[in-house]
Order: sequence, then structure tokens, then C-alpha cells
Amino acid sequence: MIRQHPTTNLTQANTTRREELEQKRLALEAILASLGRTLIAYSGGVDSAFLAYASHQLLADQMLAVIADSPSLARVHLADALAFAKEQGIPVEVISTSELDKPDYVRNDAGRCFHCKDELFTVMEQLRESRGFDSIAYGVNVDDQGDFRPGQQAAKRHAIFAPLLDAGLTKEDVRQLAKVAGLRIWDKPASACLSSRVQYGHEVTRETLSVVEKGEDALRAMGFRQFRVRHHGEIVRIEIAKDELPRALNPEIAADFARLFKALGFKFVTLDLEGFRSGSMNSLLPLEQLSRKTG
Repeated sequence: MIRQHPTTNLTQANTTRREELEQKRLALEAILASLGRTLIAYSGGVDSAFLAYASHQLLADQMLAVIADSPSLARVHLADALAFAKEQGIPVEVISTSELDKPDYVRNDAGRCFHCKDELFTVMEQLRESRGFDSIAYGVNVDDQGDFRPGQQAAKRHAIFAPLLDAGLTKEDVRQLAKVAGLRIWDKPASACLSSRVQYGHEVTRETLSVVEKGEDALRAMGFRQFRVRHHGEIVRIEIAKDELPRALNPEIAADFARLFKALGFKFVTLDLEGFRSGSMNSLLPLEQLSRKTG
């Protein structure tokens, strides 16, 4: 038996990884080429940004990125999404959605994300028909299948294509391909809509979303990179990435948290010692709701 040097094993592993990514990239191109003139649901996050970039590289002016502007989209994220599209020459159009006018969305039960995406895709379908586009695609990936995401049910209802998922791309795959392409968003922190910060059962209002946005703007101004402001009525639960938690636990920083968030109207200010994790609000839902299909 011939022993291989660890460096050799690492080189082989890297080669295999590159080959795997290249195969997935080619699969993605084939899928995009089959869609014809395509609208891309664009939020500026890593997945949708890479999908918009890849679509533009392949389809040129036969694609259009569409970003929905509403109170649930933080201004800083809207600005960055538009800036990235401009940097890459990606055609983008801002549309308005009215999910906050819909009682099913405002009441903020486990199906909130379904109603949000249903509104988005309804508006995008109208745009597709009026502009003569063939398809609509969005940036769901393989890893998203392991989480509670009712919005995917809305996508299925509207027959929205999922090129990243169909090409077998995971979140890490997308980040690596974006890095290879030289895209600055390759390591962009995960970001979800502001409504995802509000505890289920508490109504989503413009005022609540504004408070969450101001809180996250304050954390960003303090130099934190990955975080969430979770709104639990009178209580705010601040999630900070684990590698940033030591700084957040500094007594002076903690005092700043208390001052900032009490000024925003919270009576109690808490720091979650488990740190940042996507979808933590879902842990409050009963198991039967997590397994129930909406719509």
C-alpha cells in the first residue's frame, strides 16, 4: 500500500472540489439558457446577486433583475443591491409591492413569508406578461431545503424557476463561485427581510419595521458585521455573530446597547448568548406548523 503525503491528498481534494464547482456552474448555465427571456427576483443577497450576475453573463439584455421596494427592505440593503447591479452592468428595475396592505401578512403567523412571496411573484408575473418575458427565476439553493421557508410554496404556486437549486448549488458553492468571479458580495453576511425579525403573532407594521431598521443601523455603525435585532414586543433580543460576541459582552458596549434600544422604545434589552443564527424565530413555532404547507 502506497501512502500518500497529506499535501497530495489536499491537492486532490482541491482539484475534485474545483471540478465539482465547474460541473455545477456549467449545469447552471444550461438551465439559464433554457429559460429564455428571464426576470430575476433580486434582493441583493449573495444568492440572488450571483444568480443575476450569472444570468446577465449568459443572457445579456434578455434578462432583467427585479427588486421589490417595501418597508420590509432595509434602505442600506436596497442601496447596496442597486450599487452592485450598477457595478456589474446588470439591468435592474425597482417595483413596489403591497404586502403590508394584506391582513394575512400583517398578522404575522407562520405563513407570513408565503404571503410576502405570493405578492412579489404576482407583481412579477404582471411585469413578465406586460414586457414579454418568458420566465421568472429566484435564488433558492440546496441548503434552503433544510429550513422552514413558506415562500418556497409561493414560488411553486407561481411556477417560479430555481436555477441554483436545480444545478445542485449549496450556499457555500454560490459563495465560492462568486469569489472566483471576483464579486465583492461573495462573503456578504446573510440578510433577510426586516419582517423576519418580528416575533410571530406580533403584527408587522411600518413603525415596528422602522424600529428594527434603526436598531440594525446602529449596530452597523458600531462596527458589528453579522447581527439581527429580534423584536419581541417590549423586549429586544440582539443576536451577534459568535466571533463578535466578546466585544458585545464588553460592559461599555452593553451599556451602549441599553441606551440605544431603550431610546427606540424597548423596555428590556437582551443579548442572545447563543449568538447570531438565521431563522431563530422559527424555534418559537409548534412542530405541526413547521411541517405544514401553506397555500
